[in-house]
Amino acid sequence: MPDTPAPEKIVLAYSGGLDTSVIGAWLMETYGCELITYTADLGQGEDLEAARAKAERLGASACIVEDLSEPFAADYVFPMLRGNACYEGEYLLGTSIARPLIGRRLVETAREHGADAIAHGATGKGNDQVRFELAIAALAPELSVIAPWRTWDLRSRSDLMDWCAARQIHVPAAPPGQASPYSTDANLLHISYEGGDLEDPWHTPDESMWQWTCAPERAPEAGVEVVIGYSAGDAVSLDGEALSPAELMRRLNALAGAHGIGRADIVENRYVGIKSRGCYETPAGTVLHRAHRALESIVLDREAAHLKDELMPRYAELIYNGYWFAPEREALQALIDSTQERVTGEVRLRLYKGSVQVLGRRSPRSLYSPEIATFEDDAGSYDQADAEGFITLNALRLKYWHKR
Repeated sequence: MPDTPAPEKIVLAYSGGLDTSVIGAWLMETYGCELITYTADLGQGEDLEAARAKAERLGASACIVEDLSEPFAADYVFPMLRGNACYEGEYLLGTSIARPLIGRRLVETAREHGADAIAHGATGKGNDQVRFELAIAALAPELSVIAPWRTWDLRSRSDLMDWCAARQIHVPAAPPGQASPYSTDANLLHISYEGGDLEDPWHTPDESMWQWTCAPERAPEAGVEVVIGYSAGDAVSLDGEALSPAELMRRLNALAGAHGIGRADIVENRYVGIKSRGCYETPAGTVLHRAHRALESIVLDREAAHLKDELMPRYAELIYNGYWFAPEREALQALIDSTQERVTGEVRLRLYKGSVQVLGRRSPRSLYSPEIATFEDDAGSYDQADAEGFITLNALRLKYWHKR
């Protein structure tokens, strides 16, 4: 038994899968506690009522299933997109950005029900244990956290099945041939795949693995043009139709996925020090990331844009490592958001066989001046002779450096 005071009531982050179902039963057996399960609907498209039914069969006193699609998109994904966050140049942080919201709701649920502990099913090798527990520590340091994968002696799926069999606990198994060989996580922003044959970084994923995107070479021969409207840094419309953040992402996921957009195959550096190979499908996120940068290119001051780009790797790393509720992330968010007041306008894009091409961008707040940028007669708006002094002064230090 873990060397912690026995909790009387535990809130479990519950997916309805084998791992968290066994964890729920193990918690009640180990601690003799009351169990409350919490399942978040982040737009993953699963039948989460089935998870509720499983939790009830386990004997949970309350089985909470909550639709968080809109707050997830509006309060987590969209603020992150304002920062153009991309971890290690490739990962658009689909799993990372979901964890602080789930962590916050676990804390709020624990307080609403008078629980004294929160449990999760993240493993001791992954990032999610860190993300969940940093969120809980920031928001409710008085609550204890139980992470069974770090304490019990079960080590594999077969161990879990044997544990259930010994206690005559029925855990439905997937029909033959239907069990996924991968560990997956899905929400409005992405679906991820890890484990199985992906653990060989030389292995090319089977085409059957991908669920949201078609192969680019099989995408429609005719691409499609879309116009995304922005207000203060957030996407607010698609082809002129005003949409909520979650609905806009749903539409773009379907549209971009049909054109083979959003696949990524990455070997990333986990916070705990392990290199991990993962594959991701992020159709809407890929389009929105490209569109936002295109609009920023005409409305942001040069130095403000460059400062954002310098800070982006740090901002993305904070999200990846689980520091959403840390003061440094909040400070960076305030800086990012202050630059977004001007990011209003429209971006026209072409989705074609896995690519996102920017066709045009416009904004009532644009800093782009055709009169100055033109290669034709600029009617005195820019005196080209001024460039000579500019170059001379900037070259001064280089001359003296190389003379010495």
